[in-house]
Amino acid sequence: MQTAIYPGRPWLDTQGNRIQAHAGGLSYENGQWYWYGENKEKTDGKNGIWTWGIRAYHSADLYNWTDCGLIIPPVLDNPDSNLAPQKHIDRPHILKNPRTGQYVCWLKLSGKDACFALLTAPALLGPYTLVRENYRPLGMDAGDFDLYQAADGAAYLYFNGNHGSVYATALTEDYLDITGPVTEQYAGLHPPFVREGIAVFRHGDKYYMLTSGMTGYIPNRSDAAVADTPLGPFVPVGDPHLDDDTHASFNSQISQVVPLPGKPGVYLALADRWVPGYPVDAHRADVLTRAIAAHYEPDKYTVTPEEARELAGCPLLGTANTSVADYVWLPLTVEEGKPCIRWRDAWTLEEL
Repeated sequence: MQTAIYPGRPWLDTQGNRIQAHAGGLSYENGQWYWYGENKEKTDGKNGIWTWGIRAYHSADLYNWTDCGLIIPPVLDNPDSNLAPQKHIDRPHILKNPRTGQYVCWLKLSGKDACFALLTAPALLGPYTLVRENYRPLGMDAGDFDLYQAADGAAYLYFNGNHGSVYATALTEDYLDITGPVTEQYAGLHPPFVREGIAVFRHGDKYYMLTSGMTGYIPNRSDAAVADTPLGPFVPVGDPHLDDDTHASFNSQISQVVPLPGKPGVYLALADRWVPGYPVDAHRADVLTRAIAAHYEPDKYTVTPEEARELAGCPLLGTANTSVADYVWLPLTVEEGKPCIRWRDAWTLEEL
C-alpha cells in the first residue's frame, strides 16, 4: 500500500505490476478516480509495437491503483485499422457528453498517419465502439492535443496542426466533430519550438494552456499561456516549472491538468518520464535544442562535433523502451496569474 505520491519513481498497481496508463488522463466519478492511458507493456523499442491498447485503473485515494484491464483493446486482425498495435496511438482523452450520456474518446495517431480516431461507449470503462477513423480536422495532420469541457457541457479541441501552430476550436454537440470559429496559437514556429504535450485547464475566469517543445521522448522546457476565453488568444507567461535545474520540465512531459476535489485552487499536473534511463540536465537539454533547431536555421543554431557525440545515445521515438516509462505527478497552483509547479520527492493530498 502506498501512502503518498512519489514523482519519477516506478509506480506499481495493487497486483505489483507497473502501471501502464501513459499520456492519458484522470476522471473522477462517484468517489472513485479512474486513470487511463497508453498501454506500453509490450513496447520494447524492438518489436514494432507502439501501443497495446488503452488501459484503465481505479483508485479511491490517488495512491493505490487497481487494474481495470484494456478498455480499448488493440485490433489484431486488420493492420490498416487505426487501433492496430503497430499504429502510433497516442494520448487518449475521454469526455462524458451530458447531452447524449455517451463517453467519447479521442485518440491521436502520430507518425505517417497523423490523424484522430474517435470512439464512443455507454460507460467510462467501455465497451468502446470505433465510430470515426483517419480524421484530420481542417484537413491537417493531427499532432498532440487536448480536450476541455466547460461547466455548461460545451467542449473544445486544442491540437497541433501539420507540426506547426496550435489550433483551438469548439466541438459539435455530440463531440464527434469540430465547429467554428478556429483560432491559432504559437504560429510560425519550427521544431524543437513547435508546441506539443498540450494541456488546458480553467482557473477562476482565466484559461491556461501548458505545452512542451518537440524533441521526441527527450523532455524540454514547458511553456504556459493564458487567455480570457476558451479559444484564446493565449498569451505566453513562461515556464511553469519553478527552480527546474534540468531545463526539461523536471525531466517529464505533461499530459493533463485536473482540479483536485476539496482543494480549491490546487490542480494535479500529470506527466510522463518516457525514458528514465536517459536523464536530462540543463547542458544536454540545450545541446539537443540547438541540434534540432540547426536543421531549420543553420545560420542561427550550431553544435560542435563534441556536442554531437554527446547525443549519440539519445533514444529515438521508434527505439525507446517505453514499457519502463515512469510518471511525474505534481501539484500545480496559479500564482499572480502564472501556473506554478514545484518539485517534491514525495507528497500527499493532506499536505496541500
